Amino acid sequence: MRYVTLCLLVVVSITGCSDEPSAVANLDMLFSEQAQVLDLTHALGATGPFWPRPDGNPFIHDTLSSHPNGSPSMAAYSTPEHHGTHLDAPIHSAAGQPSVDQLTPKDLFGPAAVIDISRQTAANPDYVVTRDDVLEWEQVNGLLPQGAIVLLSTGWSRKWNDPEAYRNQDVDGRMHFPGFSEEVARMLVTERNIRGIGIDNFSVDAGAASGFPAHGVVNGAGKFHLENVANVHALPAVGSYLIVAPIKIEGGSGGQVRIFAVVPRTN
Repeated sequence: MRYVTLCLLVVVSITGCSDEPSAVANLDMLFSEQAQVLDLTHALGATGPFWPRPDGNPFIHDTLSSHPNGSPSMAAYSTPEHHGTHLDAPIHSAAGQPSVDQLTPKDLFGPAAVIDISRQTAANPDYVVTRDDVLEWEQVNGLLPQGAIVLLSTGWSRKWNDPEAYRNQDVDGRMHFPGFSEEVARMLVTERNIRGIGIDNFSVDAGAASGFPAHGVVNGAGKFHLENVANVHALPAVGSYLIVAPIKIEGGSGGQVRIFAVVPRTN
């Protein structure tokens, strides 16, 4: 199994970059045929899905000045921290934990482990990943990599251009989409040395969950979440490396994030 460990050497060598979990590579891989870079970020805009609220889409983008053809030369935008593809900092669900600006590159860069539950969610949109799902994944792929960012591939990002299907609300307004179980959240933070978790829909907790148990467990352990992640279905189960770059809001409980996956080519 082959991992790309990014040591950010733009001009100088990176300090504090570990060689987990196996092979060390340099930036040459990014500019060769040995790896490709996938964008796991949905564009932030007025037409994308948003968490239901009575006043509608919370994203506002105003043109401040424009070119002669009308396209903006400068604009201002307003959006909640937890809108679009975003990161939940540990403080989001746990008092006293780090805010988004306190997370370090070592916290944010790590190998991806992708658990595909799209078959289960096609039959049951309320499906939550189980301990058995994780153990079965490990039987095929080996133990979760040290410092992994564990992503669920639920198939939901394919619904991004259909906000109603993405929210999947019933007549009572409850949303139905898959997520992490509290049991798996505890397993990952107590039995596996993860950096964080992520999912390709609104929340790491299932839409029909009572409260936000996975949030409390993972954030409570000082780990982050990635939500509304794009293109998770395009990643291999193992072997890719994530570059997670959230907006650095002082004291922020989270914020919009650009996520890149460095994926070694297999042929």
